[in-house]
Parts: sequence; C-alpha cells; structure tokens
Amino acid sequence: MITAPICEFVRRYRYSGALRMHMPGHKGTALLGPEPLDLTEIEGADVLYHAEGIIRESEANAAALFGTKKTVYSAEGSSLCIRAMLYLALLHARANHKKPVIAAGRNAHKVFMTAAALLDLDIRWIYGTESVISCAITPAQLEDVIVSENPAAVYITSPDYLGNIADIKSLSTVCKKHGVLLLVDNAHGAYLHFLPEPMHPMQLGADICCDSAHKTLPVLTGGAYLHIAHGTPDMFAQRAESAMALFASTSPSYLILQSLDAMNPLLATSFPAQLKACAERLDTLKAKLRAHGYALCGEERTKLCLLPKSFGYTGTALAEILTHHNIYCEFSDADHLVMMFTPETTPADFARLERALLSVLPAPAILSKPPVPPHAERVLSPREALFSPSETLPLSECENRILADANVSCPPAVPLAVCGERLTPEVISAMEYYGTEHCTVVVEQSLF
Repeated sequence: MITAPICEFVRRYRYSGALRMHMPGHKGTALLGPEPLDLTEIEGADVLYHAEGIIRESEANAAALFGTKKTVYSAEGSSLCIRAMLYLALLHARANHKKPVIAAGRNAHKVFMTAAALLDLDIRWIYGTESVISCAITPAQLEDVIVSENPAAVYITSPDYLGNIADIKSLSTVCKKHGVLLLVDNAHGAYLHFLPEPMHPMQLGADICCDSAHKTLPVLTGGAYLHIAHGTPDMFAQRAESAMALFASTSPSYLILQSLDAMNPLLATSFPAQLKACAERLDTLKAKLRAHGYALCGEERTKLCLLPKSFGYTGTALAEILTHHNIYCEFSDADHLVMMFTPETTPADFARLERALLSVLPAPAILSKPPVPPHAERVLSPREALFSPSETLPLSECENRILADANVSCPPAVPLAVCGERLTPEVISAMEYYGTEHCTVVVEQSLF
C-alpha cells in the first residue's frame, strides 16, 4: 500500500503544539488558509535534493508508480527539470568526449533556450512544417540529423501545446541505434502512464523526461517530476538531485511537496479509472463538435484543440464568446483554441461546455493560414546573445538585428526566433502575425 509520508509528517507537526522558532515568518497563522501546513526543511522534514527520509520515501513511491529508475520532485515546475535534464546531458557528453550539441525540435519551450545559453550548449534545430507550436519529427528525419550533426542528445516536446504526440518509440529506436540520449519535455503528459494503454515517454524509450504534474494531475501549481529511465547510466540517477539543486531554490514549498506526495496514493487507486471515464467523455464531446462543423487537431486523450477558422472564427474570437459563458480556455490565438480536461472536470462541466460550443453558429470560413516556421539565420550562440549589451525596440525597427532575449509570453512560450538569430523579414512577418510589438536586440556596436 502506497502512503503519503510527507503529508503524514506535516499533519503530525501541525497538531503537535510545537513552537515554530523557524521559517516561514507566518508561524502557521492562517492568513490565506494553508499556512499551518507550510513548513521549511526542519528536523524530520527531510531536505529536497538531498533526500534521505520522508521525501526520499515519497519519491520512491512515485518512481514505482511511473516505472522509473529514479523520480525527483520539483516545486518549481518543469522549468527546473528542463535545466537539470540539459545539465545531465552536458555531463554525459563530456564523460563520453562528445561535443555538447543538442538536436532539438524547434517548438521547444523558451526555458530550453535560456538553459542552453546558461550551459553554453550548441543547438541544432529540427524544423517542422505545420506551425510554430508543433514540430512533427519522423524517424527518417531524425536519422539524417543524427548522422549529419552527431549530437550528444535529442530533445523533443511531446505532447505539444496542441495535443500532438510524437512517435517516441520509433524516435527512441533511432537514438539508441546511434548511442544518443533522448530527452522529452513531457510537461503536458504526466497522466499518460495511467491511461488504459500507457503512453508515457518512460515506457516508450525516453532516457530522461520531465512532467508538469500540476498541468494534468490534481497537484498544486509548480509541482513536477524529473524522471530517469531504467537502463540509463547510473550517473543520471546519482547526479539527478545535484542537477536539480544547481538551479533550484533552497526554500522549496512544502505545500507543493505535500501535493505531489498526496498524489501517489491516488495514482495507485482511483485515478486510472477516473481518467478513463474523463477520456471517454471527451471522446464523446469531440464527436459532437465534429458533427456540428468544428475542425479538431491533436491525439491527446484529455486535451481539446479546435481549429475554428474553418468554422468562421479565430481562436481568440471563440475564446471571447466562451468567456461570456464564464468559461476560460487554456490558450487561444488566431488559429487555435485549446482546452484541458482532467478527472476533476465533472460531467456537468462537460455538459456546460458542450452547450456553449454548440450554441455557436457557423460563419463563412476564414482562409488565412499561420506562417510556416521561418528558418532563421544564426549569428551568435544563445549564450553570446543573452549576455551581450541589448536594447528594446519597436518591432518595425528590428529587421536584420540580432535577437538578444527569448521575449515571448507564456503560454505557449515557443519563440519564433532564438537568442543569437537574425530577425529577417520572414521572421518579422511571423512576429507581426502573432502580435509581437517589441524585441530586445543586441546593441550593434557590441558585435565589434
């Protein structure tokens, strides 16, 4: 039976009558409500990233549930895990006398770019053709990239923001053939292991991946996992905590840790059945929406991505209609409307959304299409650009300048251009399409 040792410790401490002569400063006084459960790393509470007690026990429970060699908690989301993944890949490259080259799908989150800059990694981009947010990579395409670029690791995002899922099993086969690590940003896919047919990267051949537990599981915002697969070099499991500690706060939230801990008994009992029911309800809703005339994309079982232009609306306009029904979406732009579901989405919630979407009548199709992801010209490395003197200018004054910062908003935080790339007319045009108004660019004199 899987227990929740962190939660049990904190509850005992809460009701022990202890005098809190330690941080946090609220001393357990309930100003917002959860303060009595908010602790720091006192005696018995263990130390995140040097876990030997209750945190280590809880993480071992999570590793058993996800089928991993090691799972480490993050109280700072997948952003922290991505940095740790890349650091481990860098250590592996140096141990094997390889250049720190990462081949990455172009739809990588901006944290990938900033982490690569901090670690001075060399990126070889793999471009898709669908949209900026998606980047389908075929095994044959990956084979060509590995042969030509000889990367130390391959980095992909799956599922992506639109619900597209990569063929991780086939991509893993190509990586293993060439002795290359496969790293997966699985931030949107923590639930995938608990479907009737598990689809989690750890079961499909990834070496290391991150999950944002808070995105698709009932976990507080900031809760995430770093997973190390069975069969990977022991160094990864041995250095995973120190890799996280390199970038992490030394004051982790015990509210988030309890949330991750409390998730384990749920994953071991009722969650898979609840998830199956949620996915089936969404399948039914998707069928009704298609019959009404909506176009959909993505394979995710708990994500709904509409392509509303063929129905006569932009994603932004349709999202605004839904707000009048007091329904708020995950993401919208000119071309997409994204909504995320979990077992916490009740049958009544499904019915309410269905009524709202089916009440919208079709209009003449909007024929405009998103720009093809532009292949930008690299002038500086991400590190050189990020640490160069810079200035922020209106987009109209940035043509042919060199981008100095990944200045994109979240969601979905997928940059059109990367630090060190030239802002060509094609890139500027794409930025205009997505509403970018300003860019931070390298001061030209600093190049000489």
